[in-house]
This record gives sequence, structure tokens and C-alpha cells, in this order.
Amino acid sequence: MILRSLGAAALLAAAFLSAPTQAAQPGRPAATVIAIPPLTSPDTGKKGNEMLALAWQVTGLIADDLRQTAEVMPLAPDRNDYYSYPQVTAPTFSVWRGKGAKALITGFVQSRPDGRLTVGCYVYDVEAGRELGRKGFVVVPADLRRAAHKCSGLAYQAITGSPGMFDTRIAYVAETGAPEARVKRIAIMDSDGYNHKYLTPGGTTVLTPRLAPHAARLAYVSFQDGIPQVRIINLDTGEQRPLLPGSAMTFAPRYSPDGSKIVFSMMLGANSDIYVVGANGGPPQRLTTSPAIDTDPSFSPDGSKIVFESDRSGTQQLYVMDANGANQRRITFTTAAYSSPEWSPDGKFIAFVRPFKTKWRVWIIPATGGKQHVLAQSPPAGRPSWASKGLLVPTGGDLIRIDTVKGRVQKYYGANIDAIWGLNSVSVSPSVSQLTYVGAREPVPGDMDCGDGPCQRFGLYLESLTAKKKTPHMILKDAGAAGFSPNGSQIVFSAGGGLVVRSLATGALRSIETPNLTPTTGAPPTWR
Repeated sequence: MILRSLGAAALLAAAFLSAPTQAAQPGRPAATVIAIPPLTSPDTGKKGNEMLALAWQVTGLIADDLRQTAEVMPLAPDRNDYYSYPQVTAPTFSVWRGKGAKALITGFVQSRPDGRLTVGCYVYDVEAGRELGRKGFVVVPADLRRAAHKCSGLAYQAITGSPGMFDTRIAYVAETGAPEARVKRIAIMDSDGYNHKYLTPGGTTVLTPRLAPHAARLAYVSFQDGIPQVRIINLDTGEQRPLLPGSAMTFAPRYSPDGSKIVFSMMLGANSDIYVVGANGGPPQRLTTSPAIDTDPSFSPDGSKIVFESDRSGTQQLYVMDANGANQRRITFTTAAYSSPEWSPDGKFIAFVRPFKTKWRVWIIPATGGKQHVLAQSPPAGRPSWASKGLLVPTGGDLIRIDTVKGRVQKYYGANIDAIWGLNSVSVSPSVSQLTYVGAREPVPGDMDCGDGPCQRFGLYLESLTAKKKTPHMILKDAGAAGFSPNGSQIVFSAGGGLVVRSLATGALRSIETPNLTPTTGAPPTWR
């Protein structure tokens, strides 16, 4: 889709409306009422009627998008509220004040000689009688839904100050076929369930789809030729390519925070090094050259540094370098083996795992190096993930949260799952305020019979990491791991052989049809 600006800077403010008419729920700000009259068209005659029909579709899509949120309450679109094309930029605000609206969306759909469509949308503060923002797009008819989602995002950001998640995508590993011959393929769809398609043909093992930050590309690991190789898919053109030409083993890809680069490991013979390559392709830049195993690289939150593991000193240690490979420096200095480095959200610290006495423990070290300290009171643990005021770690078949000073256990989640699955099932919201995980549950009436042996029951749990009373509650029994929407207002998970989207504000569930496939429950879907 080609995006073209229609001009005028948006004046975005989180609280530009002071008196919304919908009552607030306890502890939550009231929703802003927004009017969405039918979009219009400058076209006339038969073509004008065709454009008005498309404009009505766009109007309905915008209303459906905003209806999913807790912050915005759209009035039901009414064809009787039709307005002329000049009123797109000169609305009659008194009409919408009388209907109780605090915000307003206007717009148009116009045909083009080349068969494409021009879509424009405008957002207004009704009480102040001023424009807050505008956007315009030139799209092929097949991308009309995406243009509507972007209009929804414009309105949502004007009201809340946060970008919307409407023009986002979900990627996951889909499984089809008989139980004894399952076929795994990378699949992707729009967040509203439309435009579902497979990205890989099946017939080979595929793992870990990773959407780029702006969801224009996707990286995954394929065993197409019997060895792991990173492949890249351009989601706009459908073009697939190996990350690199040749038969080298490539793995552990990570996008840079701005999505412009991919850092990864490549193994040549018995040696693996860290490389970076542009997301658009081109020759890779080798960042490490030691005769050692360099692996598990990841960018710092600001994209300026890379942490990685290396055994160049004889044992597996942690190193940090500039994003261009310069200034490589070892930050750990013991004979122990270090693994699973993870940047803190502010980029100041790195958590990792290494042996302590006879157990693997979580440690923390400043990103610049210096004194590392063991979280000695933490149980033996797997790869850590940063959360609000603590670290999430899998241990002993459970998931726990520990503090970052002593490793004291703040929370046992009762996940009752193996360490690998436990880690894979955890998802933390973008604001680091909530998490979901798959955990054990008690049997309830209606459960399927498991036979004579013991039967393990699972459910999908949600927990606030910032509330005073941090009590997880089960969202749904027998559901798979969940992934958060980019703005953290919704989660998506697999249940009943399909994908389900849940609003965290209202609890409303929305099923996404995934015909003839079963989303895998081993890891959360990716939503960008």
C-alpha cells in the first residue's frame, strides 16, 4: 500500500476532551464518544455511487475497530447523517455536539484513473471546533481495509495519545493434517482475522516467526535443506529469500528496534560468528572474527549496542559491542559458562544465567561491565525475562517472579509446566504491566475424560504486575499461550482449534476463523 500525506500536522493530545458522555467504570477513565458519519466521495454518477458504497464499508470498519477499545465509544453510523464533500474539511460541529459526540471523523473515497483509490480521513475535536489530524492513502482496492484501519488508528491516537493496533498483523505457526502427520506452516493474518494466508508451503520444519517492528517483513528459521537457515519474507510483495545465499547454517535472528537490520549467528565449520545485515538484503557485515562460538546476539533497546555469548576466552562469556562491531569488550570474567543474556528495558543492565555452586542461577551485571551479582535466593532458573520490578524465570516446572536484588521469589505462578514450555508460554505487555502464561488448573465439570491415569489440566492466566493485589485469574481453560497487541489493549491466543482475540478492558472475545488449521499452542502468536 502506498501512503501519501494530505498535509496538516496532527495535534494529538491524550485528554483533549474533558466531558465524555459515557459513564466511567471504577478505576478507569470514561470513554470518549466519537461520531462516525458515512464517509463521502467527490465522484458523481455511477462511479460516485460505487465510491459511496466503498465509503460506507470504510465507515463500518472504523466503527468496528474503535468499538473494540475501552477509551473510545463510537456512535452507530447512520446513513441519514450523509454530508457533502466540502463538509469533509468544514463539518457542522453543532450537529455533533447535539448528538453528544466529543470527537468526529470525516473522510472520503475517490476513484483514480489507474484503478486505485484515494482514501482521506480527518479527526476533529467537536467541542473546540478544530482539526486534530488528517491522513490520506492511495491504495489498490484490495487494501481498502488497511486504509480504514489506519484511519481508526489516527482517531485513536488523537484521543489517547497512543498509536492504535488496528493496522497490525498476527504471525504464528499453524498445524494441519492428521495427528500422526502434522504439517507446520508459518501463517499470517490481519488483526481482525481477514487476509489470512500461509507464508510457507509445508513439508519442512519451520520455527519462531519474528515480525519486524513495523510488520513489513518476517524472519523465521527453516530446515528446508536439512539444516537451520534464517529466511526472510517481504509481507508486501510476498517475496521469500534466504537471509544469506549459500548453504551456511544461520540461526538466532533478531531485528533491530527500528527494523532496519537483522543480527544473527552463522556457523562456518566449527566456528560461528555474529553478523548483521540490512533488512532489505545486501552483503552481511561480520561483527566478530574470533575462532570461537559467538551466538545469541540481541540489540539493546536503543539499538546502539549488541550483547552476545562467546567462548573465545575458553569458556562461554558475555560480550558487548557497538552495533557496528566496534569496541568489543568482555563484561564477564570468571571461568563459569554464561548464557541467555537479556537487556533490561532501560538498557542499563543485562540479566543472564550461569552456574552458582551446583545450580544454574540468574545474575545481573551493568551493561557497561563491572560487578555482577547473583540473585542467590532465586531457585535454579532458565532464561530470564524482564518484568516490572522483577524478573520472570522458569524453574522447577513452574514460572516465578523474583526481585533483582537478592532473587527473592515474589510470586509462584503455579504453572506446573516444564521449563521450556513455561518460558515459551509467558508474554509480557508492552508497558510491562501485565503478563499471561499457561498454567495448571483444577478439574471442572464438563472436562473431557482422560482415562484411568492422572490428567493434567491447563488454562490461560492473566496477571497484573502493577496492582497491589497481584492475583492471577484464568481467562480460559484449555487455551494456548497468548501474545499482546502492540498497544497492550488486547491479547490473541489459540483455543478450540482457532485464534481468539480478547479485549483486556471489557473481556469481550472475538474469534478469528482459521479454516482447516490448528494454531500451535507451544508459543504465543506474534502481533505487530
